[in-house]
Amino acid sequence: MGSKKLSFGIGCSSGEKRKKSMLSLELKQKIIEKYERVVRVCDMAKQYCRNVSTISTIIKQKAAIKAVQPLKGITIISKRRSPSLEEMERLLLVWIKCNEIFGDTITEKIVYDKASTIYCDLKEAGSGA
Repeated sequence: MGSKKLSFGIGCSSGEKRKKSMLSLELKQKIIEKYERVVRVCDMAKQYCRNVSTISTIIKQKAAIKAVQPLKGITIISKRRSPSLEEMERLLLVWIKCNEIFGDTITEKIVYDKASTIYCDLKEAGSGA
């Protein structure tokens, strides 16, 4: 049997070991849009210099990727976060805004302690239900 030659597309070299890099949420959404417009997975893999398996994984996770609503400035989502963590972050932001309105001083330690308290309360409420 002959050996298969992998092609990584224009600007991609197969001789060098590539550095692992995270794909931005925006790029993942573009890949999903192209897939929905019937662009072949192998063509996208060549275009973005990624393995076919990487593109396929993004497509399998398209429902979760479409559901993500990152905060301002967040472009890379490395792992899917638990709903309780998302809720804790939302409640913490509300608490911080309320304290800013009243002119209270908020230190990093105070924010950390409040985040821990909110998260523990959410875990207890989730397990007690």
